[in-house]
Amino acid sequence: MFAIIAAVGQKGEMGKDGDLVFHIKEDMRFFKETTWGHKVLMGRKTFWSLPGALKGRENYVLTSRPKELPEGVIPVTDLAALIEKYRDSEEVVFVIGGASVYGALLPYAKTIYLTEIEASVPADTFFPKFDQTGYHKSIIKKGEEHGLKYTFVKYTKK
Repeated sequence: MFAIIAAVGQKGEMGKDGDLVFHIKEDMRFFKETTWGHKVLMGRKTFWSLPGALKGRENYVLTSRPKELPEGVIPVTDLAALIEKYRDSEEVVFVIGGASVYGALLPYAKTIYLTEIEASVPADTFFPKFDQTGYHKSIIKKGEEHGLKYTFVKYTKK
């Protein structure tokens, strides 16, 4: 099954110029704890924005250039085949970005973990809009860091 995880501002802001627009330590900790031990799927640009493959997780990268990826990173050149393989699986594949990968996998995600940040900032990358009425919403935790209030929210498909 697919699960999505992201941090978003009030207008869905996620990134600008290839970087995250929000840097909240507690969000990074939540991301690591939630995805640890699972498969993570990301686009090529998201992968190259990271310092390297994410430790403690199987890294899958959607790319048309599989030979550019380092050893140990699993290229995905056929998204439809990956969706077919994991759509009804008990095994969780976390979708971790970017925007187009979120958009492609959103219809298949049974769970969406969003860190909803009570701020709006300039951005060039946004989380895709989705119909929240199709999900049960539960609050995991609220917090504040550097004056930014945030809520960890879990959306589970009804």
